Amino acid sequence: MSQAEQLLAALGGWDNIEDLEPCITRLRVELTDDSVVDEAALKQAGAFGVVRVGNAVQVVVGPAADNIAEDMEDLR
Repeated sequence: MSQAEQLLAALGGWDNIEDLEPCITRLRVELTDDSVVDEAALKQAGAFGVVRVGNAVQVVVGPAADNIAEDMEDLR
C-alpha cells in the first residue's frame, strides 16, 4: 500500500474528505467526521505530526506535501 493510500485510509477515505489542500509541509484536510481519523495510522504512514483544528486536520508530512496530495488526488 502506498503512502498516499495509507494516509487516505487513516483519514476515513474520500467519502470523509471535503477538501484537501497541501501547503509547504502539511496536508490541510477538511473532514465530514473527524472522529474516524486514526492518528496512529497517520504516523505509521510517515506523518511527523497531526494537528486538529475543529473539523479539520493538518497532517505534517514535510516537503513532500504537494507530491503526496497529488498522489492522493490520483486515487479519487
